[in-house]
Amino acid sequence: MPGKGILQLTGQLGDVMQESAKAAMTYVRANTTRFGIDPAFLETLDVHIHVPEGAVPKDGPSAGVAMATALVSALTGIPVKSSVAMTGEVTLRGRVLPIGGLREKLLAAVRAGVDRVVLPKANREDLYDVPADIKGALKIDYAETVDDVLGVALTMHPHGKEPMLNLPGLEITHEAVRH
Repeated sequence: MPGKGILQLTGQLGDVMQESAKAAMTYVRANTTRFGIDPAFLETLDVHIHVPEGAVPKDGPSAGVAMATALVSALTGIPVKSSVAMTGEVTLRGRVLPIGGLREKLLAAVRAGVDRVVLPKANREDLYDVPADIKGALKIDYAETVDDVLGVALTMHPHGKEPMLNLPGLEITHEAVRH
């Protein structure tokens, strides 16, 4: 929306989730040129992130990559694939850090009808604690960077409008977990 570059957060977000949103926004702001985003948005648009179910308190860092992906999508006009879910804390430099509650998050993804999830690579070993039927229902991708997440989640490359999975130099680790 027209504005002055202000980030507004709503949906009863706790301090840690607010910090995640701010980190995601800082990462996107630092990479506008690389993503083909007009840097003028920093001074001409306000960004409002609302996390639904406003009456329910939410907190934690694990929505950081989802927020970064949503921001890149909104600012480039490139859709996020509806069949992909993602989780991970994001750093100011775009690294994807591990999260907790992996089993519950994967179960929620299956219940929501998602068939592909992007997880922090550092959580790979935690899959041993997830029941085989949950793992078997999902294609699991591992990410070390936000670029890895975007490569799976967005339908096209933000800069050249080519499919993300064909980007030179971008290594995405996929693994269909079927046990």
